[in-house]
Amino acid sequence: MKKFFVLLVAIVALGFAANAQDAIGVRFGGGAGYGAELSYQKGLGSNRLEFDLGVSNFGGNDMEFNLAGAYHWSFNIVDNLNWYVGPGLNLDYCSNHGFGLGICGQIGIEYRFSFPLMVSIDARPTYRLLVPQGCGMGNFGWGACAAVRYCF
Repeated sequence: MKKFFVLLVAIVALGFAANAQDAIGVRFGGGAGYGAELSYQKGLGSNRLEFDLGVSNFGGNDMEFNLAGAYHWSFNIVDNLNWYVGPGLNLDYCSNHGFGLGICGQIGIEYRFSFPLMVSIDARPTYRLLVPQGCGMGNFGWGACAAVRYCF
């Protein structure tokens, strides 16, 4: 009886987690200036906020640290498949060169499994209003990313 109760609690908990609004994980990307990012999503009803903290290496001794935040409008395609789009801000720090600031947009597609896991691919074009001189970044950049997140 005790095993049955534990199994029942686990199934209910997984059901709630699969419908959860928040997620944490990793984004892996390519393109201009994107590397790996730690990613957190905070659900706001059918929409959400996403915050990503990443690091990139432009070659040599320069490292870029990146904090991006975006608001997503999310739209259901079918069952657990969604697409999203939204505006955001980007703050960069390039070692030995200083800070940068930009505006960005993000568009992507995601799939939420029946267990608490989500996978997505997206693009985040960025226009930097303030560019750290000598860091190897330009005013415009974008990268395509794939992400894996745990939903809770």
